[in-house]
Formats: sequence, structure tokens, C-alpha cells
Amino acid sequence: MLLNLRRRWQRWRRSRPFWGGLFAILAGSWICVLPLAPLKIMLQQGVAGIPSVLMGMVMIVLGLTAWFSPPQRSLAGVLTTLIATAALVLSNLGGFLIGTLLGILGGGLMFAWQPHAARSARGARNAAKAESAAAAPPPPTPHHDPQGAQP
Repeated sequence: MLLNLRRRWQRWRRSRPFWGGLFAILAGSWICVLPLAPLKIMLQQGVAGIPSVLMGMVMIVLGLTAWFSPPQRSLAGVLTTLIATAALVLSNLGGFLIGTLLGILGGGLMFAWQPHAARSARGARNAAKAESAAAAPPPPTPHHDPQGAQP
């Protein structure tokens, strides 16, 4: 039972950009939680904390989108990277740089992830090209006469 559950978890995790989504969720959580201070400080901060919370929430949603809708991974990856970069300016240096770095890493991983079927199809295509190149006869070389006569 436990082994079956572990296999299902691994299959689910490998069928989507899991690590990119996880880093995006961590970045969004970090950026979102930092401005949430005690009420007394939040009242002094005013509306300055709103962009941080909103950007963090959007990054969390984009990470979850990458997990539960893998075909949308490219858009989610690009948006996560853009929001993480914008958080650098709008949100306490992007969560003191930690949130920005996690967001850029997560966005890049989401954007670069490819489904397993596409990877194996690409590998099969490359193998077929290598086979056809090995089976083809070598191109003809010009005849070289050691006495220097022209053909």
C-alpha cells in the first residue's frame, strides 16, 4: 500500500513542473508574509503592504497553476519571473532578495520543464537522425594524383 502510494506520488510529481511550482509557492509565501506584521505596524505602513500581499498571492496561484495545469506552465513561468522581478522594487527588495531569487528560479524551472513524452520523442528523433547519418555512405572525395596531374 505504501509503495503504491509512493509510486503514484512520483508519477504525479514527474508529470508536471513540480520544483518550479514549489519554488514559486515558496517565493510567493515569503513575499506575502513579510509585510504582515503586528496590527500596530501595519497601520503605520498603510497601503505600502498591499502590493506585497497581492504579488505574493499571485505567485502562489501561478505555482499552483503549474502543478494542476501543466500546459499553462510557460505563461505561469514567465509571469512568475516578471512578478518576482517587480517585487524587487515594490516589496521590501522582493522579500529581502530571497523571494525574488526563489521566484526567478521557480519561473525559470516552470518555463524550461518539458513533459516526459516530448523528451522521449525528441530522443527518438535524434537517435533516428544518428542512425540515418551512420548508414549513409560517405561523400565522394576528389581523386588526388600524387604526380600533380589535373583530372
